Amino acid sequence: MKIALLIGLMAVGLGFLVMPADVSAESGRIYGTIRTVDGEDFEGWIRWDKNEAFWDDILDGTKERSSKKYRSKSRRSSKRSNLFDVARDGFFYSIGSSRQSEVKFGHIKTLVPLSSSEALIVLKSGIEFEMTGSDVGSGVREIVIDDRAEGEIYLDWDDIDEVNFQKEPNEPESKAERLYGKVTIRRGDEYVGWIEWDVDEVLSTDVIDGDEGSRRNRKIRFEKIQSIERRSRSSALITLKTGKTMRLSGSNDVNSENRGIRVKSAELGRVNISWSDFEKLDLMPVPLDRLPKYDSFDGGKEISGTVFTEDGEQFTGRIVWDEDETYTWEHLNGDYDDCSVVVEFSNIQSIEKSSRRGSVVTTKSGRNIVLKGSNDVDSDNNGIIVFLDNGDEVEVDWHDFEKAEFK
Repeated sequence: MKIALLIGLMAVGLGFLVMPADVSAESGRIYGTIRTVDGEDFEGWIRWDKNEAFWDDILDGTKERSSKKYRSKSRRSSKRSNLFDVARDGFFYSIGSSRQSEVKFGHIKTLVPLSSSEALIVLKSGIEFEMTGSDVGSGVREIVIDDRAEGEIYLDWDDIDEVNFQKEPNEPESKAERLYGKVTIRRGDEYVGWIEWDVDEVLSTDVIDGDEGSRRNRKIRFEKIQSIERRSRSSALITLKTGKTMRLSGSNDVNSENRGIRVKSAELGRVNISWSDFEKLDLMPVPLDRLPKYDSFDGGKEISGTVFTEDGEQFTGRIVWDEDETYTWEHLNGDYDDCSVVVEFSNIQSIEKSSRRGSVVTTKSGRNIVLKGSNDVDSDNNGIIVFLDNGDEVEVDWHDFEKAEFK
């Protein structure tokens, strides 16, 4: 007793105390309450469409563009023809249509199914929009909630009346960890971040399956795996943490039918790597301090900054990119090093046109990446609209655009 007391007093004297584990730690997992059409409420950790399980995972879909009217201070010498654009009496009209859209789950406050193919999305900021697509509607593969009282419950889209997302009160009892590692592509580039294997497996308790020669079928939990290396179009070499290796084939987990290996990071956003470009995955310890926090997402705000033209003009104000992206929770799309990239506007410092076919995107961490292959970053861009502080609205055509710097 005296020894224990002495040690405690010494700790205080040295300026530190041994404290219990931080009970406020967050797992980064999606959490909320699902109300069913028959009036039941289930509260717990949610896994959406099999592969979305964390706050920084993305709800993919198509959002409706409302019809817009822009007064053009100067129609920036447009040299393109667009079936959706009509100029009349000094005004520029953009006819409503649908556009691809992505939003991270952490920004969403409420999701309400409207039909078998559509949902109303309400963000924490109060922004509302309707969305269709693979992540909403009856095409969603499954929605699983790990209810605090009843355990795992599997729901279909038609079962759901409303989903309200919220901060988890404590970490889940499940010890499943998020997959984290380094992916090397065949040209030698490396990407480090959170891993989605075959656009499905995201947790250490998920399995990779395949045939080991002609002898047996294997189902191996990711928590047992050290690395996965592509061997051919139809097989991969699995190295276990024990050092044992095995070559698997006969499954889309380990052949060219693989739907993609995704790497997600705060710096680059989401990078999707095809099987033909993939070389190797080295799984790494989970950096707990990088797990997404519920309060780190605010529902976004309007994109703002300064747009520069090639003839030296500059316009500062609220920005609509490609006549579509209006808020910081929206994403810029493009191809980088043969991989498709999705970057949230909140992470972008600047976009500078490098040619008709691409742009240099500088992230807020200071990294420069050249994106191509998307109308967000090439000559197919529909125009950058700036709402000036004096009330004027200017559209800068891609032909005249030089650079945008964001606040």
